[in-house]
Amino acid sequence: MRELTPKLVIVTAICAAAFVEARPRFQTAPAERHLANIRQLTHGGENAEAYFSPDGTHLIFQSTRDGRPCDRIFTMKTDGTDLHPISTGTGRTTCGYFYPGGREVLYASTHGASAECPPKPDFSRGYVWPIYDSYDIFRANADGSGLRPLTRTPGYDAEATIAPDGLIVFTSVRDGDMEIYSMKADGSDAKRLTNRAGPDGGPFFSWDGQTVAFRGRPLAPGPEMDDYRALLQQGLWRPTSLELYLMKRDGSDLRQLTKLGGANFAPSWHPDGRRLVFASNVADPKGRDFDVYLINADGSGLERITYSNTFDGFPMFSPDGKRLVFASNRNAQAEGETNVFIADWKD
Repeated sequence: MRELTPKLVIVTAICAAAFVEARPRFQTAPAERHLANIRQLTHGGENAEAYFSPDGTHLIFQSTRDGRPCDRIFTMKTDGTDLHPISTGTGRTTCGYFYPGGREVLYASTHGASAECPPKPDFSRGYVWPIYDSYDIFRANADGSGLRPLTRTPGYDAEATIAPDGLIVFTSVRDGDMEIYSMKADGSDAKRLTNRAGPDGGPFFSWDGQTVAFRGRPLAPGPEMDDYRALLQQGLWRPTSLELYLMKRDGSDLRQLTKLGGANFAPSWHPDGRRLVFASNVADPKGRDFDVYLINADGSGLERITYSNTFDGFPMFSPDGKRLVFASNRNAQAEGETNVFIADWKD
């Protein structure tokens, strides 16, 4: 799973089974001045992490639609039609992404270890997230055929995005800590890019493929570090305080982007390369309400984008910068329902 979500919802996917011709449109809150013509693309279940194809015509996302116990990867057009399952339908999946050209995709899945859904985490130790050792990254044709593994290492491999030249960045626990790695489009030549104790992950390439944004938190020796290490050995981690960082694609020039406190995650870039969007709970003293924010790449110009009084996250701009897709609990018809929304972007 690339990131965290609020309340009792652990969002790792969705996708609706049937769609109506006319997509519902919602009246935007007055404060949501950058968004217009909001459309809901999925209906029911947990749908999240929707990312654009390189030509901006399709989305790849994960879903628990149809009562499935764990996530499956789907693609659809950006109006919510032409829905197709991509992953095998076994195991748990997360973090789908299109290859350059849009004819292939990748995603992380546990199906290589077992056809069954992996067990949910034990919350007796508080709010923790599973980092399943059985996650590996797979490559497939855009219709799901031709599936083959890109990683086979012990430990969690997931959260991958791809640069225009095919270089992949991803999160792995292969060396005993949650770190960011790169590899070639065929899975070869894996290189570790971060090297600090703490949960670095969720890397996202800039549109030119030269810079990587990610969420993380360096940890010093002490009780928090001990807790982190103990949980990680059990395939768990506790997503609490996280900030955003930037680095070059080779791991150099690391710098901190945000200093907001709270949990900041799921950064992605505007095509102009000068701005990023991300999710944060910084405006909620209880830390339960997440919204989408915009920030300049130099750390200035922080601006709140969504005001729905519920979870909004996993934002991504279309390749032309004219639309924003995100996951949200707004308009939920049942407890824990998360759907994919798309809006026209107004600068």
